[in-house]
Amino acid sequence: MSVVETRYEYVVLDERDVPVIAGTNMKVIELVLEKMAYGWSPEELHFQHPYLTLGQIYSALAYYWDHHEELDRDIERRLQFVDQVQRAMGPSPLVARLKATPEIQTHNLPGQASG
Repeated sequence: MSVVETRYEYVVLDERDVPVIAGTNMKVIELVLEKMAYGWSPEELHFQHPYLTLGQIYSALAYYWDHHEELDRDIERRLQFVDQVQRAMGPSPLVARLKATPEIQTHNLPGQASG
């Protein structure tokens, strides 16, 4: 894998110009999405990913904040792609079976509106 160094000690660009944490397969965007989704602090990110040092995590977060407009566009593009794929695939057969089960019909499934 060919990488390009950045001015961030622990962040490199892979062959597709995607920022990754040096020496790992972890994309900066993946770490940022976890921080956004779960509200994890750098210390919690380190707990969840013990193979990353706090230095790597802080460097990745600094890279994100210095390039957030570009990376936010990438996040939005990825989320739109996921939505497209989900729409194309239709409803999950498992969720359809669960909804048809009388014992479950009285409970809300994850992601379903309460009623």
